[in-house]
Amino acid sequence: MISYGSASWWKITLALCLGSFMIFSNLYVTQPLLPTLAAEFSVSPLQASYTLTISTLTLGIALIFYGSISDAIGRRALILLSMCGVVAVGFALSFVSDYSTLLILRALQGILLAGLPAIAVAYMADEFTPEALMSAVGLYIAANSLGGISGRLISGITAEQLGWEKSFLVVAILSAVLTLVVFVLLPKQQYFLPRSLNFNEIAKSMVGHLGNRKLIPAYLLGGLNFFAFVNQYSYITFVLEAEPYSLTPKFLGLLFLTYLTGTLGSTFSGKFGKKFGQPQCMMAGSIILIFGTLVTLFDSLILIVLGFFINAFGFFLAHSSASSWVSRNAQHSKGAASSLYLLFYYVGASTGGIYLSYFWEWRFWEGVVFGSILVFITTFALALYLKKPSSRHTEEANLQKA
Repeated sequence: MISYGSASWWKITLALCLGSFMIFSNLYVTQPLLPTLAAEFSVSPLQASYTLTISTLTLGIALIFYGSISDAIGRRALILLSMCGVVAVGFALSFVSDYSTLLILRALQGILLAGLPAIAVAYMADEFTPEALMSAVGLYIAANSLGGISGRLISGITAEQLGWEKSFLVVAILSAVLTLVVFVLLPKQQYFLPRSLNFNEIAKSMVGHLGNRKLIPAYLLGGLNFFAFVNQYSYITFVLEAEPYSLTPKFLGLLFLTYLTGTLGSTFSGKFGKKFGQPQCMMAGSIILIFGTLVTLFDSLILIVLGFFINAFGFFLAHSSASSWVSRNAQHSKGAASSLYLLFYYVGASTGGIYLSYFWEWRFWEGVVFGSILVFITTFALALYLKKPSSRHTEEANLQKA
């Protein structure tokens, strides 16, 4: 097994981080454009948000298939093929002229985007020692946040200068370059053991993971945190686009620089997890999310932005810890276990906008804050459950095997 800090560890981690950066640049490219798309196609804020949520939904569903297939035939080829597909659809999106076609292509892109996130953590779990895995997952998820930031920044700036259609073109060109780099860097696996593609066994494997008391709370925690966190950004764009802030797409894109603290949260999750335990990191993440959400209630633009900086750190601290917890505590079929986590995660992102829309209609942003805090209290309780002594002993035993 590959140990932390070795040349092979760095090469694999870098390749998957660059791939992750590319995937999440594409996934979130429409988020700062939501007010623009709502005006362009004469749709409501909720309907405009479908350009993001339909991608996260199809991504979440596709994860199940990628993870199971990769357990049978290997992971590298699927990662590269799906990345090439993302690039092709990205170029097609730059020629869209009607809303229905935009949604269809975004749905297709979501299916292709699922390839790398469904497989990457399982690839690392196959190759790395448990301790090396914890550190690699933290960096990998940090790359998720950097990709999300970059996609949003590029789309916001490009839309203001050249039009929203060109946002897709610029991101597609960047994606093509990164796909080529990943092709060169990512090696064939040394420790992967294929399993036969038996759909009955796949179903049993999924049921087995869903019956694992160490995994279900982590699945729910990741999904529910993302359920509220990512959709807060969608609704705040409509707050900041209106009076008295009147921010343009370029400056709405800059709001997503708040994800930089998420990069820190992901990077620190491995160290904090080793020192304090991963359930404690998940609990801390939920508490930080509650605090940051409350800060956004102030009218000051500076304090609103500060609240999102705080939220990003808390969210990615909890998410990185939960994702790594799942890979380390899955007793079999790690690819399927990681895919189930991400299914919960992205279905959460896809449905959270609908949930928060009721609170938005009730009290606008104050309602969104109230609805979000209810969710974060729930995720704190789930992390508290994982802190039970039996879960802690399992975590320590896994580390001792390293």
